Amino acid sequence: MTRKKVTLAYITDQSARKATFKKRQKGIMKKVSELTTLCGIQACAMIWNPFDAQTEVWPDPEGAKQLIKRYQETSLKDETKNLNQESFTRQRITKAKDQLNKLRKENREKGTAQAIMHYIQTRKLPQNPTITDLKDMDTLVEKYLTDINSKMAALGS
Repeated sequence: MTRKKVTLAYITDQSARKATFKKRQKGIMKKVSELTTLCGIQACAMIWNPFDAQTEVWPDPEGAKQLIKRYQETSLKDETKNLNQESFTRQRITKAKDQLNKLRKENREKGTAQAIMHYIQTRKLPQNPTITDLKDMDTLVEKYLTDINSKMAALGS
């Protein structure tokens, strides 16, 4: 026989609500027990009972305290390893900044190479070059000359 679908709504009848609570509480405790047995994990469950002053704890209050303490200590260890969201975000920002600086350097070098090619073709320097621009051009020309000389030496050998 199949069970009918239960509509999830507040149960207004107090005796029916209390009976449903007891059944569901028993089912949850059984599920936690099965989970620990089948999966070989540690777990605990605490359910506050609105109909009774006593809170239901599985497996027992002392076992739950030990498990909670272990969880809190593990959380502290994780924080010391810098595995929290803030440090992860900082690492990502630093990595992105480094990549941005690398790309800016590559773009500057490509722009300088284009300026050199323009000068070779037209014999005209870019308009209003700065000292930095001229130094970059000089450095790049020296690099090209060194590369050319090493290739010529390799071919001559």
